[in-house]
Amino acid sequence: MGLDGKTILVTGAGKGIGRATVEDFVTRGATVVALSRSPADLAELEAAHGCRTIAVDLADAEATRAAVRAVLPVDYLVNCAGTTELQSVLDVTVEAFDRVMAVNCRAPMIVSQEYARDRISRGETGAIVNVSSVASFIGVPDHAAYCASKGGLDALTRVMANELGRKGIRVNGVHPVITLTPMAVKAWSDPAKSEPMRNRIPLGRFVEPREVSSVIAYLLSDEAAMVNGVDLPVDGGFLIN
Repeated sequence: MGLDGKTILVTGAGKGIGRATVEDFVTRGATVVALSRSPADLAELEAAHGCRTIAVDLADAEATRAAVRAVLPVDYLVNCAGTTELQSVLDVTVEAFDRVMAVNCRAPMIVSQEYARDRISRGETGAIVNVSSVASFIGVPDHAAYCASKGGLDALTRVMANELGRKGIRVNGVHPVITLTPMAVKAWSDPAKSEPMRNRIPLGRFVEPREVSSVIAYLLSDEAAMVNGVDLPVDGGFLIN
């Protein structure tokens, strides 16, 4: 889907959906710049796939900005990094809330700013995909900071699509339901916990990471040349219930 020969920056590349996205894009002929806070994960990606890598904690705003500037230019951007703290509304701390917002919402803004400024200065078009969650649409217990951060990311996506679309840079969001990364497989291994969620999904199962990365690939590609500002669930119909 039009990724052959493209250079793509993927944040949160070390694990989960981000890692699957890197591996998918490489098979599609793209060159990937992999960003993660884990040097060990990045070393594995570099060895296995020849990725350019950069280690940075996205909670550090200035370090993030410097890191992105150092790897530009790239053709496309995927903001996939995310973190969470399992705390209720009554228990969430300011420190936890601020960190989750910094990584899940503020960092995509910073990374996108630097990417977009570079594309515009070169007279080039581009595309950004922000990886959100179905949690931005529903009130998941004990996910106060996470749901707030993803809701903020969705609002940011729409503003970016409006402003940057006028400069030739499309911006879209994807919203996976529970995705079977190694961490999720462990977290949802208890049938008493997983079955109520699975039963709400009309297609009857959780999402595989490559099923998310393939949607991201589509949204970046010229196949989606007139798709801008969408919030696209990858959820098997979870949100229609």
